[in-house]
Amino acid sequence: MKVLLVNGSPHKNGCTNTALEEIANTLKEEGIGAEIYYIGLKAVSGCRGCGACTQIGRCVINDDGVNEFVEKAKEFDGFIFGSPVHYASAGGTITSFMDRAFFSAFMSGHGEVFSHKPAAAVASARRSGTTATLDQLNKYFTISEMPVISGRYWNMVHGHTPEEVKQDLEGMQNMRILARNMAWHLKCLEAGRKAGVPMPKHEKIVFTNFIR
Repeated sequence: MKVLLVNGSPHKNGCTNTALEEIANTLKEEGIGAEIYYIGLKAVSGCRGCGACTQIGRCVINDDGVNEFVEKAKEFDGFIFGSPVHYASAGGTITSFMDRAFFSAFMSGHGEVFSHKPAAAVASARRSGTTATLDQLNKYFTISEMPVISGRYWNMVHGHTPEEVKQDLEGMQNMRILARNMAWHLKCLEAGRKAGVPMPKHEKIVFTNFIR
């Protein structure tokens, strides 16, 4: 079992990464594999709404890492997405990245990439905007049938630098609690599979438009 942790900050070794490293180290202590994936500084286009993913099985934009990430995600059992707070919301890069990764995976018939796999969001901020950011990121999971893993508080850390984040003792403790809850959930899923517990019944999706 292994978890993919996504660093959506423009700073590879910044505050968001500090939180993710604490989670990754704790996951490994719990016997769960963990890998941090850095989105990077390359421009990530927003979704064009073209619908091409339904025809070609991937996002039509193929030069910014989104398609490669979706392929990589198939190998993982759980996910944690981390973002800094920009204007009381998730950063623009990770927003565009997740828009296209989740939408193209679903619309191209690869919903199993994310569905029924546990996920969590982590926000880092100097001061505020964290709860709005977490609310935004969690919506990707709930629309994808993903169990949302919590800590003992909202999954956030505070600090202007990695050193300051490490001084947020409550925030760092919550990263460890989040990691242990994720590990526990994954172990329960594995035990259920071994015991023959079936996956939830799949229904064909129904779309209801309000304007006819």
